[in-house]
Amino acid sequence: MFRELTPPETFEELTQKGDAVLIDCRAPAEWHFTGVPDLSSIGKRPLLVAIADESGRPNPDFIDEVKAVVDPAAPVYIICRVGGRSANACRLLANEGFTSLVNVTEGFEGRNDENGHRNSVEGWKFHKLPWTQS
Repeated sequence: MFRELTPPETFEELTQKGDAVLIDCRAPAEWHFTGVPDLSSIGKRPLLVAIADESGRPNPDFIDEVKAVVDPAAPVYIICRVGGRSANACRLLANEGFTSLVNVTEGFEGRNDENGHRNSVEGWKFHKLPWTQS
């Protein structure tokens, strides 16, 4: 149904595959307050499409928003904060005919460390991959 890759593996494949797309399915507040992957060094931009809002209410337009700009045959990589919402997004898109899906394990921030902090044990930012904050 979908593969799973770490953030560094994902960035490598995004670099190698010209038609590959990274979808950040976190909520808008997360994009604003914690940043988003920066793919400008490889001539791309992440597609920001929330699978749910900040309260967890599902986005009923998620599938349509993705289908409007992404070819179902293109390699699609999906990232969230830790990897749960992105796995769900992969399942939803697989059910809609998307054939090359990857869940980015660890997500953008990763799980909490022993002190309750993110970005210190795993995730896109932990691996020092490019990101930006608006």
